[in-house]
Amino acid sequence: MGKKSVTLMPKTGKILEDMGEQIRLARMRRKITVALVAERAGVSRASVWAVEKGSAAVAIGIYAAVLHAINGLDKDLLKVAADDELGQKLRDIELLNKYRKGDA
Repeated sequence: MGKKSVTLMPKTGKILEDMGEQIRLARMRRKITVALVAERAGVSRASVWAVEKGSAAVAIGIYAAVLHAINGLDKDLLKVAADDELGQKLRDIELLNKYRKGDA
């Protein structure tokens, strides 16, 4: 069974590439080798390199394991979609419309 290919919008691909570079720089700033990250994360060095390239074919669990192996950076995953401005605005509009109709 072959690998599934992932189709991304160009901007999303660029975001993953930037994220991979940030992960690589975080590892390098801490002077941690790829081999040590791979060992700590329980993945291959090739997987770490793929993460650092921002590969969309790598499972998010591997990204999390690599981030954790770089001194607990996996907690930063909690920031993803934490500040959902659009969602909050849509919910506020819904609440205001409901209030104006006298449902509240």
